[in-house]
Amino acid sequence: MKVVSGKFGGLNLKPVPGNNTRPTSAKVKEAVFSMISPYMQYGKALDLFAGTGSLGIEAVSRGYEKAYLVDKAYKAINTIKENVEKTHGSDQFVITKSAATEALKKFAEDGVKFDLVFLDPPYRMKITEQIIKDMVENDLLDDNAIIIDETDYDVDLSDFDKVSLIKEKNYKDTKVAMYRFGG
Repeated sequence: MKVVSGKFGGLNLKPVPGNNTRPTSAKVKEAVFSMISPYMQYGKALDLFAGTGSLGIEAVSRGYEKAYLVDKAYKAINTIKENVEKTHGSDQFVITKSAATEALKKFAEDGVKFDLVFLDPPYRMKITEQIIKDMVENDLLDDNAIIIDETDYDVDLSDFDKVSLIKEKNYKDTKVAMYRFGG
């Protein structure tokens, strides 16, 4: 697993040991960044179910000023720390060991807002709608923020007038959807 492009391009990243983490494939990662490149705002990125930290590291590599990497598993957090250390840019990353909902509450308390959000929860959880609702209600998204959701099911955001689907693509058993927050 490597950083695809940018200042960390070609950097080898360590996978999370075991079978509990499903890393985003290089093909999907490249497709995701191709999808969002016309919309990038280069502020703060959030990788909410970070696993290896690969998506957040890629965002910083491509110009985002800071990435917040959140995971609740010890193995994932240790892997993220090792991968961030390899970048020699640890000041551009905030690593948080926490459940997603608790991390969002903390970010809201701290007044943090995001321009780019990666959601890749374990597929069985089916919580994308709730996470996006929490982010909107807690004012965690900057105007025109991009949300990338990687899942295996259809997400229904019809109740969210401030969040609109921009693009959607299927890769085998993975669906990648890009949403924009309207502010």
